[in-house]
Amino acid sequence: MCLLLAYLSPLRAEEPDIKNIVLVHGAFTDGSIWSAVIPLLQADGYHVTAVQNPLTSLQDDVTATERVLARQQGDTLLVGHSWAGAVITQAGNAPNVKGLVYLSALVPDSGESVSQALARLHAPMDGMTADNNGLFWLDDADDFYRVMANDLPLSQARLLAATQQPIAAGAFMEKVRTAAWHSKPSWYLITENDNALNASVQTSFARQAGAHATRIDSGHLSMISHPAEVAALIKRAAHSVNHS
Repeated sequence: MCLLLAYLSPLRAEEPDIKNIVLVHGAFTDGSIWSAVIPLLQADGYHVTAVQNPLTSLQDDVTATERVLARQQGDTLLVGHSWAGAVITQAGNAPNVKGLVYLSALVPDSGESVSQALARLHAPMDGMTADNNGLFWLDDADDFYRVMANDLPLSQARLLAATQQPIAAGAFMEKVRTAAWHSKPSWYLITENDNALNASVQTSFARQAGAHATRIDSGHLSMISHPAEVAALIKRAAHSVNHS
């Protein structure tokens, strides 16, 4: 009987999914943008941490993310939105990162900056001027609504504009050293109604990375307007990484 139980138990045992989820925000936002997604993940037992990027340089954001990754106990799924696609592309080389999830994100290649990646896809960065401190802002509430939050209530867009975090213009010129998506599985959420990063550009990034792509009818801030869909994608990725 003992031998039979020893033989059968591996068949019954189900290897648990990755339980650590690290969320990385993009430009003009902070970690609070994940506030609708985090409870949905926590309810299923995930250990979730949201990075607070300084947005002062690519390297500074990578360092902030690496610090959070170093605190995780066990394998981790790394999720990046928008600008943070570049951040997780570099920080995702950490050995405990087992998969990458890109949400309407920028995905540069090794030795490539975000500016170069966009130019390569014929989507150059136009229409933004840095202030005297070298920072990009979207502090006009109407512009923020139009570009970032077109499927959110205007009142919410105004709140997001008022609490935004600017990003250093020079960050877009810094090059990723080694793109983690070359060696790790990735997922990409394409937001079809996105005025900040066109869906066709997102599609090109997803194809380049060989990512498992999902499309939803959302603006750029899908974690706010479609938290259930975002959480579901993250859960699928966590499950798939563990059972691939």
